[in-house]
Amino acid sequence: MKALWNSPESTGTPGTSRPVSRVRLPYLTALPVAAVLALSACGGGDASDPEDSPVVEADEELAAMVPADLAEEGVITIGVDSEYPPAEFLDTDGQTVIGFDVELFDAAAAKLGLETDWQSAPFDAIITGVDSGKYDVGVSSFTINNERLENVNMVSYLTAGTQWFGLAGNPNDVDPDNACGRRIAVQAGTVQVPDIEARSEQCEEDGEAPIEIQQFESQTQATTSVVSGQSDASLADLPVSGYAIEQTGGGKLETYGDQYEAAPYGVVTPKEDTELAEAIAAGYAAIIEDGTYGEILAEWGIGNGAIETPEVNPSVEQ
Repeated sequence: MKALWNSPESTGTPGTSRPVSRVRLPYLTALPVAAVLALSACGGGDASDPEDSPVVEADEELAAMVPADLAEEGVITIGVDSEYPPAEFLDTDGQTVIGFDVELFDAAAAKLGLETDWQSAPFDAIITGVDSGKYDVGVSSFTINNERLENVNMVSYLTAGTQWFGLAGNPNDVDPDNACGRRIAVQAGTVQVPDIEARSEQCEEDGEAPIEIQQFESQTQATTSVVSGQSDASLADLPVSGYAIEQTGGGKLETYGDQYEAAPYGVVTPKEDTELAEAIAAGYAAIIEDGTYGEILAEWGIGNGAIETPEVNPSVEQ
């Protein structure tokens, strides 16, 4: 796969804003079939073959760190938004979840002597699912921020920032630093939502038209809306933006501006279960030490997102 990271979140109805400060928008119309087909490669493309993934053996000392009930069961259940390529998405069989997040967590879990059970869910339902016990953990490119840390534990394993993108040539004259009056597509529940909301509020304070914020259940839908011309641009995590541009093909899309606000991704675990969080951090540390981590990042072209030491609830600025 070509490198997507060269510098330091099914069809359905897009949602509207949850925060009360946001202007409520009408539901968007269904996208043309041709536009959806243009993004069909996002479900496959140059994805790695699971059979080619590094073989990882359990470490007895690390396995002893796993909470007893989970260790006895031997399987860890993960909530994942399977429409966020290349981090997590469905393979060509339409059932198997693949991606760099999946390979990294599978390897860390294997060090702990655990098998993995990946269960697809809407992105903004995963944290509540972990909190309720529906999932043992959540792995879905969650940016670690202070709001999330108030409710759950998070284990860092990678870094990524936000990248804007849109149609090649920027025909809608979108400036990420001044997108007032533009139609901007974003996945609901991601850190990009408060980002674009703050930009829209600034527009209004400056006496300009607010940004028309279009929220979608998945990033694939948001990207398709840009390709179809129903949105002027989108913003997402850098590897996701890069993958969308590559998989759309034909030079249809390009990045706007530079990546900003790089922050760590984190595995979500229940707030009261620090034992599990510490075990997962140890699992990631083990695959960093034995080289598996680096192999997976290189395979997906995201080596510049590597971290040296996984941490439980690291200090972050956001």
